[in-house]
Amino acid sequence: MPTQQRIDRQWAWQPYLPDRDRPWNLQRVGHLYRRAAFAASWAELQQALHDGPKKTVDRLLTPGPDYESFHRSMEEVAALIAKGDNSIHLRAWWLARMCRTPFPLLEKMTLFWHNHFATSNAKVNHVGYMLQQNQTLRRFALGSFAEMLQAISKDPAMMIWLDTHLNKKGRPNENYARELMELFSLGIGNYTEQDIREAARAFTGWEIRDGKFHFNPAEHDDGEKTVFGRTGRWRGEDIVRMCLEHPACSRFLARKLFRYFVSETLDPEPDLLEPLAQRLRHSQYQVGEAVRMILTSNIFYSEHAYRARVKSPVEFAIGILRALEGQPNAVALANALENLGQRLFYPPSVKGWDGGPAWLNSTTLLARNNLAQALVSGEDPQFGSRCDPVLVLRKYGRQSEEQGLAFFLDLFLQGDLAPDARQRLAGYLRESEQFRWPAYWSDQDRREHRLRAVCYLVLTQPEFQLA
Repeated sequence: MPTQQRIDRQWAWQPYLPDRDRPWNLQRVGHLYRRAAFAASWAELQQALHDGPKKTVDRLLTPGPDYESFHRSMEEVAALIAKGDNSIHLRAWWLARMCRTPFPLLEKMTLFWHNHFATSNAKVNHVGYMLQQNQTLRRFALGSFAEMLQAISKDPAMMIWLDTHLNKKGRPNENYARELMELFSLGIGNYTEQDIREAARAFTGWEIRDGKFHFNPAEHDDGEKTVFGRTGRWRGEDIVRMCLEHPACSRFLARKLFRYFVSETLDPEPDLLEPLAQRLRHSQYQVGEAVRMILTSNIFYSEHAYRARVKSPVEFAIGILRALEGQPNAVALANALENLGQRLFYPPSVKGWDGGPAWLNSTTLLARNNLAQALVSGEDPQFGSRCDPVLVLRKYGRQSEEQGLAFFLDLFLQGDLAPDARQRLAGYLRESEQFRWPAYWSDQDRREHRLRAVCYLVLTQPEFQLA
């Protein structure tokens, strides 16, 4: 359960300035990249150490010169996937995008919104619509939440998921009005059942024609409706706008962003969240401004946030691949992540995945370990050697086995490993020299096998499960 602590809000949201007690070091760089970019390669860690926090956050929030060409190439593939209507290819496409993108924070935020506006293809049953929603989430991921909320309300996948397309005059369906208020903008306790009933009437006449939103005035209830104490001949767009104008909206979104970027275990008091909520209101809900405020704040780099989130299965896998600069078999990865409990485009309910400790149990931990081994061992028939730790060691000039162990500990854990655990890993290297190896293996074959095994063991440490 989240714990509530009294934290000085003025200190919390002041910009983090490195000093002797809180230096800009490998631990804080790794923390930033885990939260904002899945993970960092060794080159990215070193660049961030050199640049400092402000310049690094600026870079993470900026598309960069290679992004447009990358985006165009991925959209060309997406068009083919939409025609093929194959859901496994859709999941593989997004995972490949997360792994390869030069703008990882955008994909991290698209993943955040996918869980916020949780829509499942199990009901939609239309890959093209699900892809269209994913593209909408990405387009607004770091932009205007106000524009996103209007766009997602008219999104065909969402309209099918919450039955908006069945909402007719005289027979209003309350599903979308309820979730718009409860899960998308306000939270429980900030609306009444009467608000939902009246708002549902405002969404009547919304249909899907030729794969797009269509308003049918003949099926719209044009009578007066009273929502949040305001009476008018409201339409659906008006209800969305009124939700955005509600004082609870900015606080609701601030809390969700805090949980995603800062801590799942800390229950922030309203007073602590108010400056972040205020930033959202004053910027007309520019999400990127709120994210920048979080990533540059004292509280983000404090003990309250450090390793205070459990990695989702996607974060776990993509973090390995981005750190090792690997290119996986994305279809195999999509299948593997389902065993870990996260099937993209198929959240378990309208509330999305619970996250936090719910990600971890004896079954999913074993599945995580098996996936880590499959990715880095070079022996799995599906993944092969596309994510080879030995190639990364060669790239960065680590020759000996001791150097390799130290490198993996810094790359994946930034040194966050108890001395006894470090000694056990070093002991494995010593003991493995006595193993019986195939007679045809060279000394180099044996050394590389041990290094891959050490990399795998680092990935199974409890600290690696935490973002």
